[in-house]
Amino acid sequence: MVTPKQKITLNASRDIPFNKLMLSQSNVRRIKRGETIEDLAASIARRGLLQSLNVRPVLDGEGNETGMFEVPAGGRRYRALELLVKQKRMIKTEPVPCVVTNANSEVPIEEDSLAENFQREDLHPLDMFRAFQTLHDQGASHDEIAARFFVSATFVQQRLRLARVSTKLQEVYEQDGMKLEQLMAFTVTDDHTRQEHIWEALENSWSKEPQQIRRLLTETTVRASDRRALFVGVDAYVAAGGVVLRDLFEADNGGWLQDPALLDRLVRDKLKSIADEIATEGWKWIVVDVDLPYDHNHGLRTLAGTPVDPTDAERAEREALRAEYERLEAEYGESDELPDDVDQRLGQIETELEAFESRPMNYDRAEIARAGVFISIDRDGDLVADRGYVRPEDEAMQAVECDSGEPGCATENEDSRHDPSVRRAIITNGAQAPEPEEDDGDAIKPLPERLVIELTAHRTLALRNAVAENQHVAITALLHRLVLDTFGHRSATGCLEAFVRHVHLPTQDAELKDSLAAKAIDERHEAWKGDIPLGDDQTLWAWLDSLDEASRHALLAHCISYGINALFERPNPYSGSGISQHGLDQRLREADRLSRATGLDMVGAGWRPTVDNYLGRVTKSRILEAVREGAGVQASQLIDHLKKGDMAKEAERLLTDSGWLPEPLRLIDQDAPAAQPDEGEEADLPEFLVGDDDSAASDEVTAHAVAAE
Repeated sequence: MVTPKQKITLNASRDIPFNKLMLSQSNVRRIKRGETIEDLAASIARRGLLQSLNVRPVLDGEGNETGMFEVPAGGRRYRALELLVKQKRMIKTEPVPCVVTNANSEVPIEEDSLAENFQREDLHPLDMFRAFQTLHDQGASHDEIAARFFVSATFVQQRLRLARVSTKLQEVYEQDGMKLEQLMAFTVTDDHTRQEHIWEALENSWSKEPQQIRRLLTETTVRASDRRALFVGVDAYVAAGGVVLRDLFEADNGGWLQDPALLDRLVRDKLKSIADEIATEGWKWIVVDVDLPYDHNHGLRTLAGTPVDPTDAERAEREALRAEYERLEAEYGESDELPDDVDQRLGQIETELEAFESRPMNYDRAEIARAGVFISIDRDGDLVADRGYVRPEDEAMQAVECDSGEPGCATENEDSRHDPSVRRAIITNGAQAPEPEEDDGDAIKPLPERLVIELTAHRTLALRNAVAENQHVAITALLHRLVLDTFGHRSATGCLEAFVRHVHLPTQDAELKDSLAAKAIDERHEAWKGDIPLGDDQTLWAWLDSLDEASRHALLAHCISYGINALFERPNPYSGSGISQHGLDQRLREADRLSRATGLDMVGAGWRPTVDNYLGRVTKSRILEAVREGAGVQASQLIDHLKKGDMAKEAERLLTDSGWLPEPLRLIDQDAPAAQPDEGEEADLPEFLVGDDDSAASDEVTAHAVAAE
């Protein structure tokens, strides 16, 4: 006879007054994480208790129930209810739904707590996205949903955006066919067809990172940071019916403008309107282009205008700005680092003062009639109206007109400048010269320039490949180019456009020319110079070609070394001369890499901290910091009472042979190399430095101190 399986019996549930409940010490959750008790209490106040507490009766010493119940599973819910009682939002006798487990159950009480937490499965992100979407469809705003679940409105917007991705892609994500970060990338656009096409193209590709997805989705758009978008303004673009794509998950610098054709039309219309306004000033021609080519004004004469005199109010404002700038510099000039607000204000003053220097110009009316204007947009989206250029043909025409002796010459020009109906400026879109007209004649003409460029591009690519496959020829060609740059001078570039730009050191101290490195470089350079046959290009090639490999590599390294640049420069955030912050960071990173690769040690290279090269040119706090790092805390305490000049001189003595280096000479991951002496070891200081009588200092030391200060 088959014994029937015993059926399970579920624990009974009942409502228990809150004041009959107590936290169990057997609850395995001890570390706080995630949602706060305050947020959970607010959720219970809104929705009620969605999940019952798991409790067991508390027994006395004889095994009888006491009427109290301990809570091994649901401790956070208990604390939230307790908070509501303390806030007088719930009475302490409020019945609480509980699942009661037998006090004598074979299952340990700790297991109840562990099972409830361990066997719980988190909500799938896709379920969260869709649930948020349902609430939104029911009329809840972003802010309302955020308040209900104690998250930010941005968090809600991001999840709603994910819920609007193509359902096909959501299914792929649900089946673990893509990562959440990839799904986030698709939210850049709401075009489901395009989303699906991009995924089909990338699904089996090795390159389907989020950034690649974003790039493909936005490849036909225009960045909101583009000069055209900045010039027109995103608001004007949207008002004209344009759509802006936004990335809610990463910084997108304003997003992407989806309709480049609309943007270009708005740019043209705005530039045309500005050009029409400038034409009323009487200019003969105006060239309008978003981005004028380099050297577009080559061969044109520039009119010499006179700046418009500033008004009394403008003069007063300029003087006030200068006074404020000088005051701030005097107040913070000795500070190692400027406060952020002061630094920002100084930058604002500099910008405003520069604007005073860019005054409108007055031009001779007779010159305006034959001159023109270039109108374009700079990289920041600002209008650039560059007035006052005369073409060579207009110079000759004016001479003919006004040298003819006709009495109406000047009068006619004067009238045409002030009456637009007499003559309007010729407005040209773009500065490029028109293509020459085709001629059907039989004569063989030179190939069109564009075709020659395209053909030689093929030859260039093939030649690159041939040289890359022949290392001997490649090294010979490179050495040939570099030797000419290093030891000789040649104006023409030649076939190989490879070179090392020799970096000069415009700012240097008096010790640099006598350093070990300077002497070694000079000696090596002179040795090579004596051997290289300069003067005959073919002879030089043959000599380089015949060098053994060791000599070729040595000469190559010498030539390349002249291009090393590890200089710090103040970054220039604007276009033009100078280096960007990114360029500076890259330069210094590569300098560190070269230092590690070559095993460069600035101490071994002969650098030592002296009064002239460092200590006399920094603040007292910097001097003391150097001595603490290089000679120990006690040594720094022995000189901290000195004047700056005396302190710098004594610091030089204390740091001799210490191996200490200032930050710019250290590697990024290198700590201060100096070994600190034992705390009990006293530094050997001159008697006049440790004595109580300041008058013991010599006149010479005092003079140095005054000079250093």
